[in-house]
This record gives sequence, C-alpha cells and structure tokens, in this order.
Amino acid sequence: MTIGTFLPRPAAVALGLALPIALAACATDGSTPAGAMPAPPATEDDCGAASLSGYVGRKATDDVIAALRAWRGEHPIRVLTPGSVVTMDFRPDRLNVDVDENGVITGFRCT
Repeated sequence: MTIGTFLPRPAAVALGLALPIALAACATDGSTPAGAMPAPPATEDDCGAASLSGYVGRKATDDVIAALRAWRGEHPIRVLTPGSVVTMDFRPDRLNVDVDENGVITGFRCT
C-alpha cells in the first residue's frame, strides 16, 4: 500500500513535499546534541569579568594583557578584536577581552 491508496493524488504529493520540510525543522543545528540541555548563560562572576571594569578604556598593550593572564593563572583568556574568528563552545571560566579597532579594551565577558 502507498500513500496514494489512502489519499487522493494531490494530497499525497503535498504530504510528500511537506514531510521533509517538517522533519528538517526538528533537526538540531549541531550546537547542542539532540536531547541535551543548552548551557546556562554565563555571568560576569564566572570568570571575574565584573572586577575588571577599571581596564575598560585602556589600550590592550602586551603588558596589560600579560597582567590579565597572570591574574587569571591557569584559567583561559582570549583577546577578541573586530572580525576575530571565535569558537562557539561554552566555557564559563574563560575570560574574553573585547578590544575595538583602535586596540582599546571595550569590555569583558565570560564564555
């Protein structure tokens, strides 16, 4: 038996076209495994970003970045400039240093 046995031909064709679209809408984008809970949003306290507001507006010189790395110890840090390619993995202990096109620190985030 086929779908055409139960439905008139135009309805069977419409169902045949709609089914793959409906199934595609259920697919994941790959960022979160199916059935897994998405990561909770990071807070500034997860990586210490809240305590670094004094650095906002300063140039991200090698010395400033070295001081931040020393303060972080073994915890990860990355400097993000405009156009930086970044991974989308969730790391609440990672400190992101946002820097503008002039090399000035614009903020800090935990991800």
